[in-house]
Parts: sequence; C-alpha cells; structure tokens
Amino acid sequence: MKKYKVIAAVALSAGVFTGCADTDIDAFVVDKPASIADYEYLNSYQSLKSYIDRSRHPKFLLGGALGAADYAQKGLVYRLANANFDIVTPGNAMKYASVVDDKGNMNFETVTSFVEAARGAGMQIYGHTLCWHEQQNVKYLNSLLKDRELPPVVVEGNCLYINASSKGSNPWDQQCTYDLVSPMEAGKTYVFTMNTRGSESFQFPFWVETPGAGNTHYGQPQITGGTTWGEMSMSFTVNSDCSRLLFCFGQFGGEMWFDDMKLVEKGTNVNLIANGDFEGTSLDGWGKPGWHNHQYKIVPKPGDGGQLVETEVRTYTYTDGDFPFYPMGVKPPVINGCIHYESDGNWNQFFILPGGDNPLTEGDYVVYLDLTANKDASGVQLTMQNGWGSDAQSITMPVPVSEGRHKVGIKMNEVAGGNYDIILKPQTADVTLDLRSVTICSVKNMSSIPLTPEEKAEVLTGALDRFIGGMMTATQGYVKAWDVVNEPISGGGNIQGIGYDLQHSNPENADNANKFYWQDYLGSDFVRVPVRLAREHFEAVGGNPEELKLFINDYNLESDWDDNQKLKSLINWIKRWESDGVTKIDGIGSQMHISYYLNPATQESKSRHIVKMLELLAASGKLVRITELDMGICDEDGKPIPTAEVTVEQHKLMADYYQFIIEKYFEIIPVDQQFGITQWCLTDSPENSGWRANTPTGLWNLNFNRKPAYAGFAEGLKK
Repeated sequence: MKKYKVIAAVALSAGVFTGCADTDIDAFVVDKPASIADYEYLNSYQSLKSYIDRSRHPKFLLGGALGAADYAQKGLVYRLANANFDIVTPGNAMKYASVVDDKGNMNFETVTSFVEAARGAGMQIYGHTLCWHEQQNVKYLNSLLKDRELPPVVVEGNCLYINASSKGSNPWDQQCTYDLVSPMEAGKTYVFTMNTRGSESFQFPFWVETPGAGNTHYGQPQITGGTTWGEMSMSFTVNSDCSRLLFCFGQFGGEMWFDDMKLVEKGTNVNLIANGDFEGTSLDGWGKPGWHNHQYKIVPKPGDGGQLVETEVRTYTYTDGDFPFYPMGVKPPVINGCIHYESDGNWNQFFILPGGDNPLTEGDYVVYLDLTANKDASGVQLTMQNGWGSDAQSITMPVPVSEGRHKVGIKMNEVAGGNYDIILKPQTADVTLDLRSVTICSVKNMSSIPLTPEEKAEVLTGALDRFIGGMMTATQGYVKAWDVVNEPISGGGNIQGIGYDLQHSNPENADNANKFYWQDYLGSDFVRVPVRLAREHFEAVGGNPEELKLFINDYNLESDWDDNQKLKSLINWIKRWESDGVTKIDGIGSQMHISYYLNPATQESKSRHIVKMLELLAASGKLVRITELDMGICDEDGKPIPTAEVTVEQHKLMADYYQFIIEKYFEIIPVDQQFGITQWCLTDSPENSGWRANTPTGLWNLNFNRKPAYAGFAEGLKK
C-alpha cells in the first residue's frame, strides 16, 4: 500500500548520453554503462511504443507518468515521453490540493500549460484524479462543514429589569411586589404567564397575599427562567381574596429580565397587571421592601446572544399491559399505548421513565409529555432525580394540565448529570390522565448549530461540482480518460454480498488529519456524484460524450494474501453503483506497485495472482488499464533491496517479470477491453523520494540510462 502518490523526481544529470537507441531524440545523448558486456544489448532497442502491433491492439495506449510542469517545459522529459509513449499521466497537477487553496480559490495554470504542451505534441493525457481522499485541501473542505451561524435575535420594545446582585440564604431576602388594582377572588383559578431571561438559569418562589391579612399562599408554582428568552406559565387557585404578587428571589444572585407579564382569570383574557408589556414608563403598583438593595426598572429589551436549540436525547413509549415500572403505591395500566391514570382521591405518583433508561449529562433539558386529560387540573407536578439519597439532585416543576390532548414542555434547567428517574405526580388532582410518550431534549444556547448530514452532503457536492467543472473547463475536452475516483475500497470490513467496505476516516489514525473521505459525507454510493458531474461538465465544454472514459482506480487488486478479494469487492461495488441505471463506469484501473521476490514460493504466488487479477478484470467486461506499474525487488526474506545493491542478474529477473506481466495482459484481456499500461516511474526512485525511496522502480536509471527493465518492457510489448 502506498503512502504518497508522488512521481519520483527526475534527476537531470550534467553528464550527456551517447551511443543508445534514444539518440534520435534531439540533444539526447547517453553514456554507456560501465559494463558494456552486460548492457550493450540495450542499445539495439527502439522507442517503446514502436513495439506495439496497432493492428492487433488498436485501443492499447502505452503511458508514462511524469510531472506536468516538467513536461510543459519541453525539455528532456518532454522529448523522452513523446518518443516512447502514447499517453501521459500527471503525477500531482490534477489533484484537488494542487488546484484548490485554503479559501477555495482554484488555479489551473499548471494544468492548462500541460494540456497545451501535450496537444501541440499530439500526446494524449490520462487525467488523475477527480475524486480521492488523499491530497485534498482538508482545511478548505472542513471549513465548508463548520457550524452554521444562527441569525441574531432581534427584539423590540421594553421589559422589566431586576438586578439581584447579592445572594441571600432565604427566598424573602430579596423581593419585588406588585399590587393589583382589582384583587383575585377566593375560589377562582388564575393563569400567570410571562417571558423570562436571566444571566443564569433561575427558579424561585411566587407567592400571593393581601397585605396585612395574614393569608399568604405559599404553595404556588415557582418562577423559572433560562439564559435565553422563554415563556413560563402556571395556574393556581386562591382560597381567599388576594391583591399582591410576591416575587421572592432572595437566593438568586444575578440579573433577570421579565416581559409580557399576564395574570388572567382562567377562561378570560382581561390582564390584571397594568403595563404588563412594560411599553409604558409607569411602574405603578411595583415596589420592594425598603431595606432591600436590589434594583428594578424598565429598560430596552435585550436580545439573546444566540438561539435556544433543542436536540432530542430520547423518546420513550409504552406497550399495552400492566404498569411497566416499579410501583410507588399506584399502578396505572397501559391502555392503547398510554399509561392510564384515574384519580382515586389519594396522593399519588408513579414512574414514567426509570433512570436506567435515562442517563443525562450536565446541562439544561426540556421534558415533553404527550398528555391527554379529561379536564383542566392544577397541582400536577413532574420530578426528575438522579438518585434517592440526601445528596441526589431532585428537580420538581408544575405540569400545566388542560382538557384534551396536548404536548406539554417542562423545563429542567441545570441538570447535574447522572441516571434520572422521571416521576409524574398527580398528587390529589381530580383528573384522568393518559400519557402516550415522554421525550427528553437537551437545550443549548448557541450562536451556531451543526449542519445536518443532508446539508453537509449538499455543500460538498457543490465543492466537487466546482472542482470537476473547473478541471473540465481547463482541459477543454482534450482529456478523454480519467481516474474519476481513486482508491475507494478498503482492505477490510465486510459488506454482505459485496465484500470489503469502502475506505473511511479513522480517528485513531494519526495521518487521518491529512485526508478527506468524501464517502463519509456523500454516502456509500458517493461514486455516482463525480461520475455524473464529470459527464455533465465534459459535454458542457464541447467534449463528445461517447469519447469520455471514466475509470475506478485502486491498488492491491493483484493481492495474493486475500486471493484478490479487493478486486472482487471493487467489481461488486461497481455493479451496485451502476444499478441505478444511470451511472456508467467504463473501466477499472489497477495500480500494480509491485516487487519481484527472490523467494521462489512467494514469487510464484505473486505471479499467479496477477494472472487471476487479469482474468477477473477480463470477466468484468470493463476497459482494463494498468495505471501505475512500477517494480522493486525483495530478498529471500522479503526485505527491499536498495537500488545500488541490485545485481545484473536481479535486474534481468525484474525485466523478465515486466515481460511476463505485459504478455499476460495481452493474452488474457480481450482486445476491446485493452486500454493500456502506464509505467509510473520513468526513472529509479531517489534516496530522498517520498515514493518508494531508493528503489529501482524505473525503466531508466537516474542518469537516464536504459535498464534491463526497458528491454523486458519492450519484449512484452511485442506480444
């Protein structure tokens, strides 16, 4: 498996070449090797492409890989390539990271110079590559996936501001009061609502009374609020006439904002609080004990710094039958998918979700109850607690109950974390309840939210569209064959009926930060996207659709350790991708970065599986191209032999192996499927190369002397 897809640097020696068959290339002179007896025979060979019988192999294209900028200079590399090959592959120039910068700007200058030089020489180009996980501009692509900024919350008007800067030990240590013009009447039920926001979440008592009458109602639901604007609501019944509201926030230290305050008798819409929207300047009716030092006043209403975003954590539903949880005195059955509770006049409570099914992390939450009631009721509560000991957190909130079916949301702020039991407490309320489900959502104040998977797929499809469109515009239909997708198949994982899984990102891989896996975002059928875009844009720039050939290119297709399983998997994936009846993949490219092994058993296995690879490729019915052929050599123990240590006899073994591979290609691949072979390294790989360093990978050495491998290649092409 290769680490970097980089062409070995071409070392242009100061020495000149003499006495070799390449002398028909202008200013191309070759020094004879030191051992004339061993290498003199190489002088008799003509250029490589001259050995191809075009009448027998009309579609076959002999290729060489090179640096696009080197070729465009029209120097030695240009002349060598033109003399020996039909088609050239640029090593890096057409890859995403070579074109797209950190801000998404595209520069095709090297590509257009390369195409211009090739067009002038009548040289064909094999495009490499339109979609790959390596050599991507990861910084830019990840920037496309960043959280979407939420628009700022715009609010208008005024509100009541309270600065409770000091925190006391009792609720009554800080209070604001409001005296009603018309008192609430004994026996009647009232609904109190308002919008709230705090510098931090808060919860404090709300009492009602008539001053000096000794009738304070202490059992009211509490005032609650979070760090963003939200509405709270409560209902209560008074058992005596009451004309004062008491907001008792003595245990809260911070800032609060109140707005749209309403107090109405249930069933009416007459607000008993004057200037409850605080749009006027009057604070008539409002007061505080003279010894309290907090401030309250009317101010412009501030907006939220972000938006309140709810994310569902879990939903729990019920199955008909007996009560499903541990009973706490009452055991309401599950009927028609609902916990069915009927009041018996006693004080009652029951689990609706046990802690083992409800682990929560620290934060704010809202609990939604899908609740049906036979009538309005007050006094129903909901408790969340993460244990039963004295140190357990317990949060109890009122549940508004109205006749009919409603989805009721109850805020549970500042949850400490743990396994939370959720307990519904009808207490003594005279009501029949049917609970269909409970849903828990986390609540976060955000200025941005993550993109959805669908949004990520859409933005990345757009990025791929821009790149492929730009590449097709730059090449103007001249490049008619492409690696449309490079190296999609992994060497493991099993997909039933297909084989190996696709490659995917792996957070445990330290090199993962330099890779971008399109399939992680576009899905298992991601190949259909670049195939479609390549065909659309090729035709848009005037290319003949019938001439465009798109290949899936991968390595280790000749693997003997898994009996060619990777190739078998790739063939099955192609069948899947083409099953939509629209996607068309013309060919399969095999990279073949191989070695000759001095261990006879190992070498026999390698050779046999190359034959099996060619047989599988032939049976696929696809065009077949060996896209990146190069070769090293390994000793008896499988250790690579450095270039300088390779003997004449070993060079000739490598030459014979080249000849074997090319002859088997012509023998096994049907003529109509023969799209060619590309030699990936023209020269041996230098010691400092990022690709197979210090390995005899080339047909020429670093001084551009022909090697025995050149002869083996030529002999194979004679087939």
